[in-house]
Amino acid sequence: MRTKFKVAAAVAAAAVLALTGCSGSGSGDNSGGADDAFKVIAFTSGNQTPVGAWWVKAVTAQAEELGWDLTMIQGDFDFQKMNPAVESAIGQGADVILDGYTDVSSIGSIVTAAKDADIPIFAMDAGTEPTDAFVTNITTNQQQIVDKTVGAIDEAIGGLEGKTIMVIGHDPHAGIRLRSALAVEAFEAAGATVVGGEPQQVTNPATGRTEALNFVSDYLSANPNGLDAVWAGWDDAALGAAQGLAEAGSTAPVTGVDALSETLAAIEKGGNMLATIDQPWPLVLDMLIKDVVAFQEDGTLPAKDFVDVDVTLVTKENAADTTPSDKL
Repeated sequence: MRTKFKVAAAVAAAAVLALTGCSGSGSGDNSGGADDAFKVIAFTSGNQTPVGAWWVKAVTAQAEELGWDLTMIQGDFDFQKMNPAVESAIGQGADVILDGYTDVSSIGSIVTAAKDADIPIFAMDAGTEPTDAFVTNITTNQQQIVDKTVGAIDEAIGGLEGKTIMVIGHDPHAGIRLRSALAVEAFEAAGATVVGGEPQQVTNPATGRTEALNFVSDYLSANPNGLDAVWAGWDDAALGAAQGLAEAGSTAPVTGVDALSETLAAIEKGGNMLATIDQPWPLVLDMLIKDVVAFQEDGTLPAKDFVDVDVTLVTKENAADTTPSDKL
């Protein structure tokens, strides 16, 4: 298996299935008519999230610019519909497959179909460790996300030793699962007590904000002033936690991940929302498209099958200069 490396950078509710695109056959360069266009299948399960919706538009625009014959499949986390749709498209032939924000653990049948058809899958944010399911998976550095957010909380509350921290996670999401577990480890290693000794689990992203608010409100009802900070694995949950703290009269800080418009505004305003993480998805997509173009030109496969890109901590100092992830 190829080795992992890190890239420094300055710079994703009803289930809906939409299948669009052309059905040209064969592979080749992007010159000529539809029959010899470079054929690409792209799919995402998270198209109704802000970043997932951006990805669909951005990939479609790139495909048009590059002259690709694109089939775009959107699944909104309904894998029973999405996976067979992708497999059906694979059966019609393609040169490459693009996976955006769909964890490898959810698409085993797609991976098998692609391997049987000898079609490489190029992925972004599709898991947190190397796998031979993809010729490359470019994502963000989960350890760095934790280091930066835990560090921000540490500084804000004058150290972690003896403090009580709530960690909010959602295990079905691979990235959130990993970073939440790493956050628990980091807080406990620094001498803090994590509520329950593990992440508080949101059951459904669609209700994540309300669930997070209830986690905080219920805990503070039983333990007035009992929280020194809340670490949340994504912004929507962080915003719910911040609301719960504010309603209880607590000044405990909260960190999230995503850099949503609402989060950035809350950070700029001041109060419980301390910081979030900006993940450079446009850069990641540019890297992925570059890899696909190299393959299109001469069959070159990416040198690394797993790449994790640096992220940026967003605080009051740089929130105004950060492009919200829901405004990409």
